[in-house]
Amino acid sequence: MVSSDDTAPIAPRRPYTRIVHGTATEDPWYWLRDRDDSAVLDYLRAENSWTDSSTDHLEGLRKILFEEIRARVKESDQSVPIPKGPWEYRVRTKEGFQYPLHVRQRRGEPATEEVLLDENEIAEGNDYFAVGDLAVSPDHRFLAYTTDIEGNEEYDLTVVDLHTREVIDDGVRQLSYGLVWANDCRTLFLVLTDTARRPNRVVRHAVGKSKSDDVTIFTEPDERFWVGVGITRSEKFVVIGSESKTSSEYWLLDADLPDGEPSLVEPRREGHEYRVSHQGDRLLILTNDDAVDFRLVEAPLQEPASNNWREIVPHREGTRIEDVDAFETFTVVTERRDAVPVLRVMDHVSNREFEVGMDEPVFEAGPGANAEYATRVLRYGYTSMVTPPSTFEIDIDTRERRLLKQQPVLGDTDLSAYKSERTWSTSVDGTRVPVSLVWRPDVVTWPAPTLLYGYGAYEVGIPASFSSARLSLLDRGVVFAIAHVRGGGELGRTWYEQGRLEHKQNTFSDFGSCRDHLVSEGWSDAHRVVARGGSAGGLLMGAMVNQRPEAFAGIVAEVPFVDNVNTMLDPTIPLTITEYDEWGNPNDISTFRLMSAYGPYENVTADNHPALLVTAGLNDPRVQYWEPAKWVAKLRSISTSNHPILLRTELDSGHGGPSGRYDAWRDEAFVMSFIIDSFNLT
Repeated sequence: MVSSDDTAPIAPRRPYTRIVHGTATEDPWYWLRDRDDSAVLDYLRAENSWTDSSTDHLEGLRKILFEEIRARVKESDQSVPIPKGPWEYRVRTKEGFQYPLHVRQRRGEPATEEVLLDENEIAEGNDYFAVGDLAVSPDHRFLAYTTDIEGNEEYDLTVVDLHTREVIDDGVRQLSYGLVWANDCRTLFLVLTDTARRPNRVVRHAVGKSKSDDVTIFTEPDERFWVGVGITRSEKFVVIGSESKTSSEYWLLDADLPDGEPSLVEPRREGHEYRVSHQGDRLLILTNDDAVDFRLVEAPLQEPASNNWREIVPHREGTRIEDVDAFETFTVVTERRDAVPVLRVMDHVSNREFEVGMDEPVFEAGPGANAEYATRVLRYGYTSMVTPPSTFEIDIDTRERRLLKQQPVLGDTDLSAYKSERTWSTSVDGTRVPVSLVWRPDVVTWPAPTLLYGYGAYEVGIPASFSSARLSLLDRGVVFAIAHVRGGGELGRTWYEQGRLEHKQNTFSDFGSCRDHLVSEGWSDAHRVVARGGSAGGLLMGAMVNQRPEAFAGIVAEVPFVDNVNTMLDPTIPLTITEYDEWGNPNDISTFRLMSAYGPYENVTADNHPALLVTAGLNDPRVQYWEPAKWVAKLRSISTSNHPILLRTELDSGHGGPSGRYDAWRDEAFVMSFIIDSFNLT
């Protein structure tokens, strides 16, 4: 390995030939997959050192950005209390501490507050720390929580007696997400994984007993499916779900009878997705049966199979029903129309329905923390690109809205100084693509330096939401834009379908068209557009590096899924088999050719690439660290550009980067300094 203060690291080539479908492909950086090879860590550390030295000139700017971010945050703060039975629960932060505290108090009695869990105490001594799940028992006596100290999303269980503060159980390790109490307050339902880290089974665990006494109550043999566990808001049923990208199946277990057997709601069939909520003597079922954008049906509790379904909300193509929240006397249906959410309340007392009014044309909103089933108020969250996250409560009877809390933005910040708008680009096939923008009119000069963000996968819509940290860019005259490309969920299920599998190129074409639209309409300076995306959005960034290198001054690719062909050829890697429905199975020759045609690692060329900042997490279970590492090694070996190609690997964390809030702010300041430098604004 060659590395010095003025020379970028060069990853050695080692012979390796991949032969698939009779096609031989050389992959000289395949060896970077071997985390047990000391040369791998040496290389990653050398890359980190090169990134540090290459950005030394930005150290002062990073410090300024960090202090700006910190100065806007009310560091000692607390959430709106969440009522549940005789208690009110909330989360609190303290100035100078990385992690939150979980507290509670008797309703209306602040003097009775007690700390349930101080994450800072548990995190002490660990470079990474995250709580996976946290649940208080129905009688409010016991606290169960899971923790991860490596960033690999494998969690360990702890149960505390809140009366005595004694740890009464800490014997279950390597759990996935999912933690549910039965109503006996002595039984937990947990999710375990297989050798590929796929959540594949639910176990019944008696608190305080040995893990060897656990009973498996559900196992999913199909490797395309992931298993999860939850509980209905009514607390009547433990819900076991098994889902692939295209099909789902649900089972219910009486929460009062934890030793009972789960009962099937509706057998799975290919292409059918559904979800289940409980309300009184019926189930509410959100289904895509004969409904591409889903419809809502009800079924008798004792006979929930599809032959007993009765339609409540019909299918309307283009209006995607995203979620259903069931309360004792009302139901909330969350829809998405024209790329904005709609909260539709169906009141079963008055037999009327209404939509919750919103204050801006472009925003993000959804039901919030509503822990109680028997209530006549709805908590919901609201934000926009110029409005900080806000918690509202609406009275179902009077329809009166009340703002409970809005995230404070401190300092001399005047939020009225910022403006947001939505524009529409036209993709290469004539499809109109929404673009959300925010800027500060009194400092911007047109055409402006522009940061363009994109994702475009898994039917995940990127919300037009607020970011306090982003203000540091806007205050420097930068326009921030979100390209709501196909593959996301902004415009219904069809929008998603048009951006996956054989249609994946639409995602890339849409993003490039959004960039070109912003330039042609005078929003953006053609020479100062930077693109940013992470994970599946990192694949989008990789495609832009190959397909549109001239279009961007810089690209930030965070934990990017750029070695997609090789990863999807290896079923031992976590997520691979379950991801076939999203990306395709390259063991099929036609799919292999399709994926190879756009795969970022497969298509690196000798080109004048833009400045690149690439990140990775050594313990990342979602995008393995070697994907960005191999990509950077290949790019650096062939690029004709004089622009920097930087790789920064977090050696103690995973997919989400640093876990503490101050570390996360420093990380964001680092990325923003690279972006500002790419705009030549420093």
